[in-house]
Amino acid sequence: MEKEVTIYDIAKRLNYSPATVSRALNDHPAIRSDTKDVITSMARQMGYRSNTFASNLRRQRTNTIGVIVPRLNSNFMSCALAGMEKVANEAGYNLIISQSLESARKEKANAKTMFDSRVDGLLVSVAYDTEDIEHFDDFINRGVPLLFFDRVIEHNQCPSIVIDNVKAGYEATTHLLEEGCTRVMHVTGNLKRNVYADRLKGYRMALQDRDIHYEKQLVLETDLSQEAGIEAARQLMASPHRPDGLFVTNDLCAVTCMGQLKKAGLSIPTDVAVVGFNNDPVSQVVEPNLTTIHYPGREMGEIAVKSLINHLNGLMDMQTTNTIILRSELIIRESSRKKPI
Repeated sequence: MEKEVTIYDIAKRLNYSPATVSRALNDHPAIRSDTKDVITSMARQMGYRSNTFASNLRRQRTNTIGVIVPRLNSNFMSCALAGMEKVANEAGYNLIISQSLESARKEKANAKTMFDSRVDGLLVSVAYDTEDIEHFDDFINRGVPLLFFDRVIEHNQCPSIVIDNVKAGYEATTHLLEEGCTRVMHVTGNLKRNVYADRLKGYRMALQDRDIHYEKQLVLETDLSQEAGIEAARQLMASPHRPDGLFVTNDLCAVTCMGQLKKAGLSIPTDVAVVGFNNDPVSQVVEPNLTTIHYPGREMGEIAVKSLINHLNGLMDMQTTNTIILRSELIIRESSRKKPI
């Protein structure tokens, strides 16, 4: 195995001091440009690699940000990660990304790995069954900035970035009622999580504002998978007083449900008007196109990383902000339009 080339090897070959070589490779203004050119050329020729790890240890920085997400295979999370990657790369940071697979146990293991990897900061969207954040205490106690996004748990030292899920749930349900729906089924995720609990709250507020009785049996708590969409369609069709509106807090689940309803001979939106959530690409491929809530995933990812890096660089104090709320938007398409335009 070849020996790693060091600045001392380059200095010996060129008859410069190791200090001059180090400064030249770090683009120090005290070194003349022609000297820099000679040294960097020789470094390339000899196969020199900068020891970023050792340099970061000396500076007490790794220039890495940890990200823990429930799953990587969702359009929303892909958009959020794309936004994070863009901002991190522009600022000279790298991301270490892991997924909890909706398991608190796996999330705890991921947190330990991130802490042991000495990440400069951590971004987290929590798993379905996470009950507390004790496994993040090491970060909080050491002053490593921790920011929650999308699925959050409130902590006075950890800011959050979310949308107003109550408002989004209210707008989605209100739209169905305004289109003439009288009985709206709500298909949601794990109600331990803020995003689903808040959307349910918005759904209930919309019913209350129109003096419509809340029926617990019309709320299905699921994992929002495609299988859940199939089951939701089965339950809707089996109902003795069939719902004529459907608000599903995930587009893929909504689209799967629509497919099953259409197979059963129901017309959308004439028989059942449907609203989804997230504005995934699938919402514009299904026929009829799906009404949905636009969730600004990329923007959320960008703001999360910007906030973390600005905090690390002393440009802001994240702990002065409890929650950053981003705008969402109801996008009305054919799946919910019972009334003529």
